[in-house]
Amino acid sequence: MKSYPNIPASQEKVAEFRLEVIEFLEEFGLPATQKAFKVSKSTLYRWRKKFKESKGRLASLAPLSTKPKAVRERRVEPMILGYISKLRKDHYRLGKEKIKVFLDQYCFENDLAPISSSTIGRIIKSNQFFFQRQGRAYHNPSSGWAKGKRKKAKRLRVKHPRKLKEADFGHLQMDTIVKFIDGMKLYLLTAIDVKLKFSFSLPYTRLNSANALSFFKRLEQVYPLKGGIKSVQTDNGLEFLGLFDQYLKKKKVPHFFIYPRCPRINGV
Repeated sequence: MKSYPNIPASQEKVAEFRLEVIEFLEEFGLPATQKAFKVSKSTLYRWRKKFKESKGRLASLAPLSTKPKAVRERRVEPMILGYISKLRKDHYRLGKEKIKVFLDQYCFENDLAPISSSTIGRIIKSNQFFFQRQGRAYHNPSSGWAKGKRKKAKRLRVKHPRKLKEADFGHLQMDTIVKFIDGMKLYLLTAIDVKLKFSFSLPYTRLNSANALSFFKRLEQVYPLKGGIKSVQTDNGLEFLGLFDQYLKKKKVPHFFIYPRCPRINGV
């Protein structure tokens, strides 16, 4: 297969077709060429002229870009642009739909014409209004980052020979159950002592490590044995990381994680 380095791959066939038409024109004349290829006289002569002026370069027959020379630029009121930028900096996850609610009120107060949510989205993208939460922009490579990859903290894993048969009280399993009650989504954080079978559960409207920590502190207050909690076993959910995991380390309570995609290990 022929390839022409000066012609984009998508335009090679078009240039070859035009060259074929020009060669046919030279050999059989104008009437036969128009009848065979259905191309106007002016177009045929224009192709031939460009080909001859380029001294036989096939690239001269490739279609030119149809992009207009004068491209219309989006004009945005500077006050609106500044307001969107400020909202994104203060609330970096705020989307175009929510921004429009605040922007409409801002436009009304400042006698400005409001803009659509799709235009807000294009403004965010074209102006690169993407910001990160403050305090998390830089990480020292010597303290956990190496070659662009974050060093993961090692987790304690449940040993298979253990098989959940604990010899003593105080070994807990924790998990989260999702329930819909009267149209409201609730996250039920639940803990159970594997041997004692003492269980405790509380509902939360949000699932995060702060709520998991709050749940665990309340559990400590009602746990019936003086010996206290000796170990905690959970899945790998985000609610059991962060503040929750840090608290267990501070209290020197071993935190065991089950293996991914093995919920039966946490079956109690």
